[in-house]
Amino acid sequence: MREQTTRQAQDGLTPMGEGYLQETWATSEPEFLNMLQTVWKNIDKEELVALTRDLIRIPSVFRPNSPSGNEKHVAEFLTRYLEEEGFTVQTEEVAPNRPNVWAVMEGSPGKTILFEGHTDVVTEGDSEDWRYPPFEGVIEGGRIYGRGACDTKGNLAAAIMAVRAIKRAGQPFPGRIILCIPVDEEGLMLGIKQFIKAGHAEGIDGAVICEPEENQLCVTQKGALRISVRVQGKMAHGAMPLSGINPITRAARFIVAVEELEREEILKHGKDPFLGYPSFTPTIMMAPENAEPQINVMPAQALVALDIRTIPGQSHPEIIQMLKDCLVRLKAEDPLFEAELDVIEERPWTETPMSDPVVQSMTAAYIQTTGEKPYYNGVPGATDGTFLHSWAGIPIITTGAGNRLVPHQKDEWVDIEELETACKLYAATALNFLLY
Repeated sequence: MREQTTRQAQDGLTPMGEGYLQETWATSEPEFLNMLQTVWKNIDKEELVALTRDLIRIPSVFRPNSPSGNEKHVAEFLTRYLEEEGFTVQTEEVAPNRPNVWAVMEGSPGKTILFEGHTDVVTEGDSEDWRYPPFEGVIEGGRIYGRGACDTKGNLAAAIMAVRAIKRAGQPFPGRIILCIPVDEEGLMLGIKQFIKAGHAEGIDGAVICEPEENQLCVTQKGALRISVRVQGKMAHGAMPLSGINPITRAARFIVAVEELEREEILKHGKDPFLGYPSFTPTIMMAPENAEPQINVMPAQALVALDIRTIPGQSHPEIIQMLKDCLVRLKAEDPLFEAELDVIEERPWTETPMSDPVVQSMTAAYIQTTGEKPYYNGVPGATDGTFLHSWAGIPIITTGAGNRLVPHQKDEWVDIEELETACKLYAATALNFLLY
C-alpha cells in the first residue's frame, strides 16, 4: 500500500538516558505528500500566534474564590472559536466553573486519534517579578511571553490550528480526530479523569499529549506516588522531653529508612534509558502539622510527605507495601513509634512501544516535517496522558514546542518558529496515523 523509506532514529544521548537505535518509515507517496503540503498551506503562523496570545490573555490559574481565575473563561472562548470553525463541540462540567471541552472531526470509518492540551496554568506568583506581564502575551525576539505560553497554551493552539488546517484543506480522510481540552492538569487531573470515567475515551486508538518537550518524541513517562506519613507523639516541655514522646526523631528515622529504600530500588531497576533513576524524595517535614511551632515545645505530631517518582518495571503496590513494612519494623524497634501512611495520589508510569502506530506515525511525521531524524526522550513528570494510558489503555506519545525547563518559571516563553513546527508535526501525525 505504501512506499517506505527506512530511517534510523537518533542514537545519541538523551538528557537522562542513553537512547537506542530505532528503524522507522516515512512514506514518500506523491499523493500523500501533496495532501500534506495542502494541509500545511492552511496553517497560518500569524493566526497561530494570535490564538496563543488570546489564550494567554485569559488567566486560567485555578483560584476557587476568584470569578476570573479559573478555566471557565478559556473553555467558553474555545467553545465559541471551535463552533465558528464548524467543529462539533461538547462541554462537561467537572466541578463548578471547571468545564472540559472537546471537539470532534469525523471522516469516513477508520481509526481515532486524540490530541490533548489542558486549559489551566500554574500561578504567576508575584507579577512584579516578571519582566513581561504574565497575562498579556508579549512578543519579543521571536518569542511569546506569558503564563501558559510554554505549558501549554501554545501547544494547545498548535493542536487546534493543525486540526483546523486538515478541516480547511477539505480533503477526505478515514477516521476521526478529537481535540480534548480538559481542566486541572496542574492539579489532581480531575478533567481527564472525568473524561475517561464518562466514557468519552472509548474507541480512541492513539493519543498525542501536547506538552512542552522541545518537539522531542517522548515515549515514556515517570510515574508518581504522593505519600503522607503522620507520626504521632506526645506534647511536652522541651526541657523535660522524657515526659512526652518526640515525633520528630521518629519521623527522622523513617526518612532515613526511605533513603535506604531508594538505594535498593535503584540497584534493583537501574537507570531507564529515557527517564534516568527512580527517586524517593521527602519534600515536607512539618512538626507540628496544624499548630504553631515553638522552640521550647515538643510537638504532638509530625508530618512527612514523599514525592516518589517511578520508572517502567517498578510496582506501585510493592512500593506502598515496602513503606508500610518499614513502619512495622520501626514499631518493632521502638514500641512508642506510632505512624499512619496515606496514599494521596497515584500516577502510574507509562511506556509506549516504539513499534506502536502512534509512535511510528509521529516519527514519520517528524521526518516529513523537518527532514531530520527525531530525538526520542521521556517525560520526567506526569501528564494527562498518564491516565489516558493507564485507565483507558490508549497508546500515547508526548511532544510539543517549548524548552523543557521553562514551565512554571517567571517570564515563561515559547519560540514562535518551534511552535509552528509543532503545529505542522501534529497535522502530519494525524494524517500518517489515519491513512496508514
